[in-house]
Amino acid sequence: MDNKSQPIIEVRNLDLSYDDYEVLHDLNFSVNKGDIFVVMGGSGCGKSTLLKVLIGLKEPIKGEVLYGGANFWQEDESVQQDWIRRFGVLYQSGALWSSFTLGENVALPLELYSNLSSIQIREMVELKLSLVGLSGYADFYPAQISGGMRKRAGLARAIALDPEIIFFDEPSAGLDPLNARMLDDLIMQLRNALGATFVIVTHELASIFALGDKAVLLDAESKGIIAEGNPKDLLANSKDSRVIQFLTRGEKQTAPA
Repeated sequence: MDNKSQPIIEVRNLDLSYDDYEVLHDLNFSVNKGDIFVVMGGSGCGKSTLLKVLIGLKEPIKGEVLYGGANFWQEDESVQQDWIRRFGVLYQSGALWSSFTLGENVALPLELYSNLSSIQIREMVELKLSLVGLSGYADFYPAQISGGMRKRAGLARAIALDPEIIFFDEPSAGLDPLNARMLDDLIMQLRNALGATFVIVTHELASIFALGDKAVLLDAESKGIIAEGNPKDLLANSKDSRVIQFLTRGEKQTAPA
């Protein structure tokens, strides 16, 4: 079997809630190694809650999240931490430490979780910043650069440890269309260069169609998945009005080429 077609993440019969309020019910999907997988849906559908469960920040009510065939939430803490160190996460705001330079932000996970020397860490920081188009910006502080550059710096930190899976929380949020497109192009370039698996939570149509190999559409009313597949195929072939409404924002259109 082609290794790329093997699931690296499997979600089975997953129920998620906040206190007594059920957010999502009976989720089932898989993410293949090397894919760009999109979790899409409107506000309040549970996208961010699902992301928290996938990256180990929130335990589900029931069901399984399997990484490499092992149920993350039934493993002991040391195994969970080992998987978490194999994740990279780009949060919506970039989540950079404002009192650290970009170089110090990118160096932090390397200092905490690797055995590299200070010289090796500096070299790795320069490499990661160059991969996201920020070569020469190591000594800049987050306040000194644009929002788009902060997103890219956050991405450099997310890939610092060469993660197997990189998670994105609304990566285009707050960006103008040009910077959003540049970030989408960068994500595609990194997928090709790193061979990692990408899981992107977003409602932005341009990113969904540009990046998604496969997607699931969450629905707030039914509290579940109402569509699964390649976004362009879903737009071209779905008969569900809710799917068409989300993928067109109510405007008649065809799938992007």
